[in-house]
Amino acid sequence: MNLLFVHQNSPGQFKHLAPHLASLPGNQVVFITRPGKPDLPGIHKIEYVPRRNPSERTHRYLRLVEEGVLNGQAVARAAVRLSKEGFAPDVIVAHMGWGEALYLKKIWPRARLLGYFEWYYRSHGSDVGFLEQTPPSLDIACGIETRNGLHLLGLQMMDWGISPTKWQWQQHPEVYLRRISVIHDGVDTDRVKPDSEVTGSLQNGLRFKAGDELVTYVARNLEPYRGFHVFMRAAEIILKRRPNTHILVIGADGVSYGQKPKNGSSHREVMLDEVDLDLERVHFLGRVDYDLFLRVLQLSAAHVYLSVPFVLSWSMLEAMSAGCLVIGSRTPPVQEVISDGSNGLLVDFFSPREVADAVDRALDHPDRMAALRAAARRTVEQRYALKSCLTKQVELVGYLARQAHT
Repeated sequence: MNLLFVHQNSPGQFKHLAPHLASLPGNQVVFITRPGKPDLPGIHKIEYVPRRNPSERTHRYLRLVEEGVLNGQAVARAAVRLSKEGFAPDVIVAHMGWGEALYLKKIWPRARLLGYFEWYYRSHGSDVGFLEQTPPSLDIACGIETRNGLHLLGLQMMDWGISPTKWQWQQHPEVYLRRISVIHDGVDTDRVKPDSEVTGSLQNGLRFKAGDELVTYVARNLEPYRGFHVFMRAAEIILKRRPNTHILVIGADGVSYGQKPKNGSSHREVMLDEVDLDLERVHFLGRVDYDLFLRVLQLSAAHVYLSVPFVLSWSMLEAMSAGCLVIGSRTPPVQEVISDGSNGLLVDFFSPREVADAVDRALDHPDRMAALRAAARRTVEQRYALKSCLTKQVELVGYLARQAHT
């Protein structure tokens, strides 16, 4: 098969699928992405750069749509060069969130397009207005509906789609749901697993061992969409209650979702000004390499994961696979995976005291929590294990490739 992957932040959600397909005899794999992304074994990488940014004169409802069009044009130019070199994909696998694949079927009409549909925005019932606990203004609601124009174009042109969770799948318009499969990217449960003997230095002489009272929190960026503000208020309660507890926080000071703080500083700095923490026992590790991330999960005595009703983080499933006792928010993406008292503990997203009380339960009764930890790992092994998810993805790609020749 000839396969083309498209993702501005390669490999993104295709970090397992693309290399696996490239490793199979007879496959030729090309990946179009933005500059500076890593090389992948057996894959020909092509970089694209849009010729300009969206105009400041463009209506603000339309700027993200214009950005998608500019991305689509840049990827199309790269595709034309590929086509002139004789490359014609049987299947195009593309993340559909940034407009990159908008025009590829105009260049290769016989190719089948498998779109990755991560999120479809809604003005009510999911992330918008959740933090504020108020409905969005008419202006915001109209902007969201316009922004979805880009997603609707992608849904219209796809031959088939993938969404990683049922919650994310069901955000899309009902008319398209029958052509979108729910298949997760997959968790490497052979690598991400418990280690009761784990120990070692983390950073700057910081050293812990299994059995220590360690509370962990992980997010790509420390921000309200992942409940960071609530966690910090809970941390204040936890540290005052428990003199032997340390808290490990992984995440950067940027913004992945939502807005920057109004004062221009990071959400971490804002919360450090608000809460009274023993900073000798709160350790902000920033962004870390994957091995250190796994070690932190394996050391964790209680892992807090909070999220607004939005995309489910890989890190929560990895925490469960590593045998963590996950204290999660009682929000739909988390509730799809965690059942309170069965494979984790659920709390009110907005209640720091509930978070702190759940941490107390986890740390006071480690033997009682062992069954929940084991059940958490079984959940991932049964529903999200890489081997089974990858098999489903490969079967879908193969089906579409056969369709391209009929």
